Amino acid sequence: MTHSHPYHMVDMSPWPLTGAMGAYTTTSSLAYWFHMNNSSIMTMGTIITIMTMILWWRDVVREATFQGHHTNKVTMNMRWGMIMFITSEVFFFVSFFWAFFHSSLSPAIDIGASWPPTGIIPFNPFQIPLLNTIILLSSGVSITWTHHSIMEKNYSSSIKSLAVTIFLGLYFIMIQAMEYHEAPFSIADSVYGSTFFMATGFHGLHVIIGTLFLIITFSRLMKMHFSSHHHFGFEAAAWYWHFVDVVWLFLYISIYWWGN
Repeated sequence: MTHSHPYHMVDMSPWPLTGAMGAYTTTSSLAYWFHMNNSSIMTMGTIITIMTMILWWRDVVREATFQGHHTNKVTMNMRWGMIMFITSEVFFFVSFFWAFFHSSLSPAIDIGASWPPTGIIPFNPFQIPLLNTIILLSSGVSITWTHHSIMEKNYSSSIKSLAVTIFLGLYFIMIQAMEYHEAPFSIADSVYGSTFFMATGFHGLHVIIGTLFLIITFSRLMKMHFSSHHHFGFEAAAWYWHFVDVVWLFLYISIYWWGN
C-alpha cells in the first residue's frame, strides 16, 4: 500500500502491551522477592520483557531496512524523540545528584555532621573508579571511530571499532560488579550507601542497556543494514552511549572524588 505522505503510520502491535505487562510484573515482583525470597514471578516478568524486546526490535529493523518506512521525515522525528528521551534521562540522574549534594554539603548530626558519614570507608577514587573512567572514555573514542568509519564507508574498520566498544562496555560491567562485591559498605549504610548504590547502580543498568543496544547494532552492521546516509539505528545507540559516558564523569568527579 502506497501513501502520498512521508510519515510512517505504524501497524497495530501487541508489543507496547506486553512490554508494559513485563515491566510491571518485573518491578512489582521485586518486593515479593525481597520479602518472600521467591524470584519465580520476577523471572517470568523478565522473560516477558526480554521476548518483547527481541520481537519489537525485529519489527523496527524490518520497517527500517526492508519496508522503507523510515523516510527522511520519519528519521528526523526519531532523532527528536531520542533527544527528548535522553533529556528525560538527564533529569532522572539529576534527582540522584540532588539527593547526594543535599546530604553531603550540609551533613546532618545523625550521620556525624561529616561527609563521608562516620564509620563509612569510601573507595579510593584513584584505583578501580579511575580504571572504570578510563574504560568508558576509551569506549567513547572507539564508538566515535565507528561512526566516522560508517560515514566513510569503511566496513571493516566500523566492525572492529564497534567490537572494541562492546568489549569495553562488558569489561566495565564486570569491574563494576567486582567493586560492588568488595564494597566495605552497603546500600543500608546511611545516606551515603543509599545515594552511592542508587546513582552508580542505575548508571550500571544504563551501561547494560547501552551494551545490549550496541550488540544489536553490531549484528545489523554485520548484515550490512547501515549505509553512510541511513544509519540512525547506530546513531541512537552512539548518542545513548555518550550520555552514559558523561553521566559517569559526573559520578566519578562528585561521588568518588569530591565526595571522598
